[in-house]
Amino acid sequence: CELIYPSKCCACGADGDLLCENCRKGMPFVPEDGSCLLCGMRLESSGICGACLLEERIFERGVFGFYFTGSVREAIHAFKFAGKKEVGKRLVRMVEKRILSLCSEADVIVPIPVSERRLRERGFNQSFILAFEISQILKRPLLFDLLVKARETRDQAQLKREERSKNVKGAFAVEGGKRIQGMKVLLVDDIYTTGCTAREAGRVLLKANPKSLLLFALARAE
Repeated sequence: CELIYPSKCCACGADGDLLCENCRKGMPFVPEDGSCLLCGMRLESSGICGACLLEERIFERGVFGFYFTGSVREAIHAFKFAGKKEVGKRLVRMVEKRILSLCSEADVIVPIPVSERRLRERGFNQSFILAFEISQILKRPLLFDLLVKARETRDQAQLKREERSKNVKGAFAVEGGKRIQGMKVLLVDDIYTTGCTAREAGRVLLKANPKSLLLFALARAE
């Protein structure tokens, strides 16, 4: 089949691979040293940025793969909007060592849910794909039905920061919360921009009394 329809790089269009070597080499990783431990913002050294110090502490730590720019942006768009699920899995595997190093204490893994409308449009939940791959890496259970969408929301990408917070307020609910009581939960999202979605989901999860929350986002907006 590939002889008839050869693979093209989802980021640059080059023939030969779904994600070519040049694009992979050019992908900017969020540095483990030199970024905020909670939101991934660039810093001169590791620590917590001023903005996060002023916010309510939801997560014990944030773990981020790439900065959402260039070939990373193109690859994630192909993953989310063109149904290239394998691209999402490949990107997770590119940060496998980081996941093993910083997320191995997690007891369970929970993806950010999408609405029924979005699920019908796209055919899948991108955060579930990422979370499933992470569960294979960490060998931890994936609780795909724990966190659910309680109501429809507007597309966050089209909104300003203050609008984003209002948009996701009350958007999530927990079903069967006893399953995470006393556990360290790894919440998985695709793109971290202002953090409004992840923080709102985290607040809801905290009501189920987990031991603590970790956050993984595949990409962090610059």
